Formats: sequence, structure tokens, C-alpha cells
Amino acid sequence: MHVHREEEGPLELGPTVVALGVFDGVHRGHARVLEATVALARDEGATPVVVVPDRHPRTVVDPDHLPRLLTDLPHRIELLGQHGIEHVYVLRFDEEQSLQPAEDFIEQVLVGQVGARAVVGGEDFHFGHRRKGDAALIGALAASLGLKALTVPLLRDEATGEPISSTLIRAAVAEGRVEDAAALLGRPHEVRGVVEHGDARGRTIGFPTANVAVPGAAALPADGVYAGWYVDPDGVTHASAINIGRRPTFYDENGLLLVEAHLLDFEGDLYGQHAGVRVVARLRDEVRFSGIDALVAQLRKDVAQAREVLGAS
Repeated sequence: MHVHREEEGPLELGPTVVALGVFDGVHRGHARVLEATVALARDEGATPVVVVPDRHPRTVVDPDHLPRLLTDLPHRIELLGQHGIEHVYVLRFDEEQSLQPAEDFIEQVLVGQVGARAVVGGEDFHFGHRRKGDAALIGALAASLGLKALTVPLLRDEATGEPISSTLIRAAVAEGRVEDAAALLGRPHEVRGVVEHGDARGRTIGFPTANVAVPGAAALPADGVYAGWYVDPDGVTHASAINIGRRPTFYDENGLLLVEAHLLDFEGDLYGQHAGVRVVARLRDEVRFSGIDALVAQLRKDVAQAREVLGAS
């Protein structure tokens, strides 16, 4: 994967076919756009490129309504590479960029900087100041710029008929419906962070956990206990029982929100690791127990259920 930054200057890849968007989550709908981009580039003898902003646009234009992110930028770039994209152009998105008219963005950035011969997007994609840029605008400028636009029909959820979107997936994650989120994403939802030292309460009761410090902007599943996978820096996965919440048995309402993964059949030091936590299935709500014995009894049940769900013997 080759990552290009706007400040590095124009791409020197020859003609390109560009997929433009935030691509948060790189979900199944995005995958359809990426597949179309790669196919059109092949037909045009061009290089497929994805143009993404370096932050969510709402960070600049509507910070009071910034959504929780399904993926941070490095994770997003990694996922784009899994769909045949070898070049990503990261656009610096600031106030100046947010005010740039869509026509200027097409001419100066997509054509001038990225070398676009064609632009691919979903039928609802928009860009530029006040989101005035769309496939129709690109079509209107095609003759003068030597550019074409390809609009990809929205992919709809088979169960509900709703268009698959990052917004729809965020809602499923926030409600703890991680199985539904996985169906829309095409894979389990994953959060990433660094394993930090905690208060070692899990270790003292026989269930040590990796306390993964996740950025505050990340989309976390609703508080509860889940079956899933801990992913180490080498990509090795470990079956886990995962607690997301505030540990009400030990703390009152002021408990910190934590993501804790108890790795099954594992012993070792994980501190400092950059790790991923993939949530596969919700096992139960997080509840307050009457004492340690009741908690430990339930944790044993959680581990057994996680083994069954994950097929971990």
C-alpha cells in the first residue's frame, strides 16, 4: 500500500480512476464502489486511487455532531488495501478545504493533483463546499476536463432493505447488535488501541484481562460481555471473552469505561502492545453482582459460552 499526502505534491501515477469519500468502516457498500473503481481503472489503463480526508469532515464543519468512528485512518487504509487499492491520497481537510467550491475541487485536486480520468462514487456521494459536488456536476464538467463519472447503485441490507451506510452500522454497534453490524460490514467490528496497566482486579480473581485503551472517538459497542478475538501486532488472533463497561461490581457510576479482553488459554505480558479487539457476539448485559463469588461463577459461564461461540476448544 502506498500512502500519499497532499503536502507531498501531485501524484505521478499517470491517469487515475478515483474513488472519493470518507469510507469509515469500509463496509460492504464501500466494497462495491471499490470493486467498480478497480474494474474501471483496468478498462481505462489507469491506476485506481482512493482519496480520503485526513479526519472526518464534521470535525471541521459540524464538530458538535461528530460521529463515533468505525475505523481510524490507519485501519481504514489497511482495509482499502484489502479491496485491491494500492494507492491512497490523504487530503488535508481544514476550514480552507471545507470552503472550496466543488468545481474547484474537481479541477484543482482530483484532476490537477491526483490525475483523475474518472471519478467513482455511490449514488448518494457528495463533496465540496455545502456538499454541492456530485456525479451530475462531474458529468457537466466532463467535456472541458476530459473526465467521466461512474455512479454505483447503493447496496441494501437484505434483512431490512435499508441502504448500507456507516450511520446504520454505528447505530447497530452502539446498541450492542454486533452480529448485525458484522453482516453490514462484511466482518466483525474491531476497535484498536494500546494495552495499558489497569488495577489488576481481573488477575486477583483468576481472570486476567488486557485493558485496551481505545481512542475516545471510536465507536464502541454498548456496555456488556462479548465473545470475540484479541488481535496482536503480528495479526495473530486469540479467542477472548470481552467486557466493555464500567465494572459495576467494583465501582459506582464513576467507574471508567474500559475495553477488557480475557484471552482464553493464554499466559504472557501484553502491556504496551498495539492491539485490536474484534467483537463477534453479545453474551449478556453488564450487571452488578452481590459479591466476588457470584461474579466469578458468571465469568466461568461467560468463558464457556465464548468458547462455544468461537469454536475454541
